[in-house]
Amino acid sequence: MATLKTLSDPLPVPDIDLGQAASGYLTGSATLALPWERLDDDGFERLLYDLLRSIPEHANVQWLMQTRAPDRGRDLSLDRVLRDGSGGVRTERVIVQAKHWRSRSVNAAAVVETLTAGKLWSPPLVRGIVIATSGRFTADAVSWAECHNAEGTAPYIDLWPESRLETLLAQRPHIAAAHGLK
Repeated sequence: MATLKTLSDPLPVPDIDLGQAASGYLTGSATLALPWERLDDDGFERLLYDLLRSIPEHANVQWLMQTRAPDRGRDLSLDRVLRDGSGGVRTERVIVQAKHWRSRSVNAAAVVETLTAGKLWSPPLVRGIVIATSGRFTADAVSWAECHNAEGTAPYIDLWPESRLETLLAQRPHIAAAHGLK
C-alpha cells in the first residue's frame, strides 16, 4: 500500500558521494566574458555568420556586404523558419546589423538609423531586424526598440548585446574557439 507524501515530508535524494560529485567536470553552459578585442570588424561579422548558421531555425544565412561597405543597415540576412503544431511551416526574412563597438554603447540613433535604412531594402518584406553588438545598448536604445515593438509594426527589432552573444556562444564553444575567443 502506497503512502501519500505531505508537504513536510523529505524528498528522496539519490545516494551520491559529494566528494566524487565535486571532483567531476561541470556540465551545461556557463557564460564568460569573451575577449572581444581579439576580433576586428570583419572577424565579428564572420563570428555572427557562423553563429547564425548554427541555429536550427535559421536557413539561407547570407553575408551580404563587405565589412565597412555602405550596407544600409544590413550585414547579414537569414530566413527564420517558423513551425506550428499542425505541421505548417513558414519563413520570415530577418536582417542582421553587426556593431562591433567595444568603447561605446549602441545608442537609439543607431537603432533608428538601421530601421530607417530598412525602407530601402528590396522585397521580400523584412519581418525582423537583429542588431548584434560586442558591447551594450544605451537605455534610450532599449526603450526606443521596446516602444517600436509594442506598436506591432514590422519589422520587429531584436537587440543582441554581448551578454546574449556570450550565452549563445557558451552553448556552442566550438564556434567561439574557431574565432580565437577561448
